[in-house]
Amino acid sequence: MGYGEFAGNSLIKKRKKAKKKDIRYLKKIRAKRGEYKDLLEGAPQGRGIVLEKRGVEAKQPNSGIRKCVRVQLIKNGKELTALAPRDGAIKFIDEHDEVTVSGSGGAQGGPYGDLWGVKYQVTHVNGVALQMLRKGKKEKSKR
Repeated sequence: MGYGEFAGNSLIKKRKKAKKKDIRYLKKIRAKRGEYKDLLEGAPQGRGIVLEKRGVEAKQPNSGIRKCVRVQLIKNGKELTALAPRDGAIKFIDEHDEVTVSGSGGAQGGPYGDLWGVKYQVTHVNGVALQMLRKGKKEKSKR
């Protein structure tokens, strides 16, 4: 493929073909079409109210029940499932608590580890960091 005087059309075609393999471009296009929905609407974190606690089974070949919570976001009313990370964190989260959720860090915005559909994790409960609650350095405020 040449880069000469009359190579403009072939270069444009090549660029279009390469763009369709770029994951960031695809997400942008799918979001415009309404196919891909980011529940936090582009924000890094969001606040929500805990609706229920639930256990999510890990997919094969792992086994175990991961502790998660169902959260309804305040800003748009959408529901999501968020992981309560680490050992004993679920004890500090009760129904109707206000929690802060952030992306769980799965590859390319995908699910977290061996959990299908869990793309977020809880970071704060009633304005107090979950890590501080777990270590016993702070207590959860009553609302």
